[in-house]
Amino acid sequence: MRIGELAKEAGVSTRALRYYEQRGLLRPRRQHNGYREYDESAVTRVLNIRTLLAAGLNAESIKKMNACLDGDTDHAHICSEAIVVYERRLQVVREQVVMLSAMQRKLEDALRHLRTGISQH
Repeated sequence: MRIGELAKEAGVSTRALRYYEQRGLLRPRRQHNGYREYDESAVTRVLNIRTLLAAGLNAESIKKMNACLDGDTDHAHICSEAIVVYERRLQVVREQVVMLSAMQRKLEDALRHLRTGISQH
């Protein structure tokens, strides 16, 4: 299938597909006229890439899971590369939660202080 057909099947833009290709996540064959040619498995690969991006992984992390992208991501646990990538990303998310919780407390304290000052006038 050509790039437009893959984009339609996977529900993404052709620009996104070109980006995935630039990042080494998607490797089309080239026809003699230079057009990109994808097989049916590319749809699954693109859907998996989208799922992983939505989970907060970046292209470089996803590239490390290359062997896992052509199968069902719900069964990615059988792919050792996936375990490592997910563990690293989860640690980053946990650190962000701690940071955001501290920021939330500071904002709540500042707001409480501001409201107290207004109510005294």
